[in-house]
Amino acid sequence: MYLLLAPHPEGAAIQRISPAGTATNDARVVTRGELAGVVREYETQRPRWVWHRAQDWYPVLVAEGVELERCHDLALCRAILANSEFTAHTDYPRQAAHARFDEDIVPARALQPPPVPSEQGALFEEITPSLPTLGLAELKEEFAAQQRAVAHVTTEGQRRQRLQLLLAAESAGGMIAVEMQHTGVPWHEDAHRQILADVLGERPHPGHRPPALEELCRELRIILNSPALNPDSPQELMRALHRNGIEVKSTRKWELQESNHPAIAPLLAYKKLSRLHTANGWAWLDAWVHDGRFHPEYVVGGVVSGRWASRGGGALQIPRNIRSAVRADPGHKLIVADASQLEPRVLVALAQDTKMAEAARDKDLYAGIAAQGFGGDRAKAKVALLGAIYGATTGESGRLMPQLTRTYPRAVGFVEQAAREGEAGRTVTTRLGRSSPVPSNGWFLSQQSTTAEEQRRADNLARSRGRFTRNFVVQGSAAEWAACWLAELRRRLRALRADGRPAELVFFLHDEVMVHAREDTVDACISAIEEAAVAAKELMFGPIPVEFPVSIAVVDSYDKAK
Repeated sequence: MYLLLAPHPEGAAIQRISPAGTATNDARVVTRGELAGVVREYETQRPRWVWHRAQDWYPVLVAEGVELERCHDLALCRAILANSEFTAHTDYPRQAAHARFDEDIVPARALQPPPVPSEQGALFEEITPSLPTLGLAELKEEFAAQQRAVAHVTTEGQRRQRLQLLLAAESAGGMIAVEMQHTGVPWHEDAHRQILADVLGERPHPGHRPPALEELCRELRIILNSPALNPDSPQELMRALHRNGIEVKSTRKWELQESNHPAIAPLLAYKKLSRLHTANGWAWLDAWVHDGRFHPEYVVGGVVSGRWASRGGGALQIPRNIRSAVRADPGHKLIVADASQLEPRVLVALAQDTKMAEAARDKDLYAGIAAQGFGGDRAKAKVALLGAIYGATTGESGRLMPQLTRTYPRAVGFVEQAAREGEAGRTVTTRLGRSSPVPSNGWFLSQQSTTAEEQRRADNLARSRGRFTRNFVVQGSAAEWAACWLAELRRRLRALRADGRPAELVFFLHDEVMVHAREDTVDACISAIEEAAVAAKELMFGPIPVEFPVSIAVVDSYDKAK
């Protein structure tokens, strides 16, 4: 059963709709005050809720103690369907380019593919969603259009089933993000303040530096003979460095470390402490941690490859030097699990490379590869494989690539083909159906070179896009595995809670999850995490001979997990 939940002048409208999106009865109008109770009543029938975005309704419901089993998130699904190679032959992408729904609901950059990235880092570029809402009729029309698009996807290679799985996992992710934001990461505020005091000194007055930073600033001013230097100003800092013969092009750590000037050590120390102060200092603690919980806002599918992002709070970047503040409640444990070597293993599954699958069986993947083709040198095997995935074909990685190619032609051939597609201006698609952005018109124009200089620039742009697409197909498929893992784990933890064994998902980062559980529930949670990983593999790839092992640590504080 599908139930559509939409805004209404009196509060909300709930209407039962068919799988095709047509109404099967009149809408029921409820006030905001009645909503939680009515939704709880409907939930006993196990419907699939259809809404604009989970963020529109679910935070209010979760705050009232209403936890839903499943939903169809129109905005998240639209962002996939409008650009997927699997639906390119349907009317949906063309309708999506002109419908009002685009402007009012879906992130503009999700619907109108962004320009081709100029460098690999664009895989991590965040997409910022918009917040407006539409009414019952518009949402019903959008759901019907999405259902028609999926129905017209070919069943060849199980494309339709794979796309349906992606939409379900992405929608589940929308609910999980809300639930984790509501629950929050257990956070010991006094421990955090003590860390700041130990490293930075006493909390400064607004507009002033902490004592440790102020002392380093004074030292830099003396060494660089710049009495008024503001180390927080990149322009001032670069001028001061150049005046002292430190000819760097940036203030990045790796470039500064190439100099042996006496200013480098205090400057690197300043940058490290400044990062802690600005990213996770006292102001951050005041803004994001309340009642012993860190409440970040996750953005599902906020990265072009399908990875999650976060809006404020730096949820995806809890630095090591404050992880000791992440502590389980009394009588509870933190269960931290990460999928070992996820992207390389996903590549094995995508390429169906049986020899590399054998290397990964019952052992560290890099060690297995080293034993098969690199004389047992694990470090070389790791450099070679990651170089193939990320397109690092120069230096040590480039030197090792021929050996990797001879040993694993299918795996290397898979990413090389993805790179060739990108260089030619074509898109690539993940296992479940998320496609890479189409290059901009400017990119295509750049490839119509007439001079040697223009040709060099065109070749550089093509190679850059090739690096992007070779990683996109692997990183995006890994993000899909993680989404399935999360959804399967959520389902199992719900069953544990229903059985009186409390355990909650509280944190997620690409290939890592954190569960906060009562001590007597730990063993059941570990089983749930491992079973969910196996289920995710089978959902995505079927019964293939590739393992996706999960490393698990049961700790009292996050810093003890690794």
